[in-house]
Amino acid sequence: MRSLGLEELERAVLDDTVPLAQALRRCLILGEYAHHQELRQWAQRELTGYGPDDDLPAYRTVPAALAVNINRYSIGGIVQFNGHRISHQQLPDAARNAGIGERMPVHEGVRTLEEMVARSQGPIYASPPGAAEYALIMSQQQADLGGPGTEITSLHWEVATPIIEGVLDQIRTRLAQFVAEMRAQMPAGQQNPNPAQVDKAAKQAFDIKTGSNSPVTINANTASAARGGTANANTNEPAPAPPQPWFHRANVLVAAAGVLVALLTAFITWYVAK
Repeated sequence: MRSLGLEELERAVLDDTVPLAQALRRCLILGEYAHHQELRQWAQRELTGYGPDDDLPAYRTVPAALAVNINRYSIGGIVQFNGHRISHQQLPDAARNAGIGERMPVHEGVRTLEEMVARSQGPIYASPPGAAEYALIMSQQQADLGGPGTEITSLHWEVATPIIEGVLDQIRTRLAQFVAEMRAQMPAGQQNPNPAQVDKAAKQAFDIKTGSNSPVTINANTASAARGGTANANTNEPAPAPPQPWFHRANVLVAAAGVLVALLTAFITWYVAK
């Protein structure tokens, strides 16, 4: 049977000097072999980038500072303020309604991200969608506030380079977990993982719910409380038994009283007979 490159994938994942794209291509081959659509799709998107309508993994939404570049005009000329930090509360309503804030989605493929990190000599800058329009709105807002000589020339995110490095590290770590999960399932002497082993490893490493698009049900404990109260639930402990209705407790008390009467009657009879 031909080798599927599991050893090559393992070496590429564990060697930080090997480009991440090479490891992802090996992962893509395994996904093709196993007919695992979700795994192929994940590897392909990490290689080529995510589209604007794609759901991003949680590790691809990162903290980022909002900043603007400002030109202020006066008799003496133009004074520029570049990289002036702002709060998301200072954004136009349209920008906030579009979900723009102090977290930035990272859509680029791994090669692009690696080049951005390699060339960076400070923060990495990115423009939100619609940034030019929002800059015009903010300039008009400044004029409405009595500052006609103030122009917002750009709106952008500033992201520390180590944060982008962290995204790349998250991808490599998930690939390492993927390999480890397959190795844990393969008995000694097995050269290639079978499709079932690939599917199980992908679910564990990439949080892929299922390879067959079948529904997955998760059972968890729940808790409730009266209005104004508090409630807690622990998924690691069994759920408490539901409270019994009042009539059930009354029946138990009546039965217990009956037993006591019977025992007392027996004792009195025995004592008199004695």
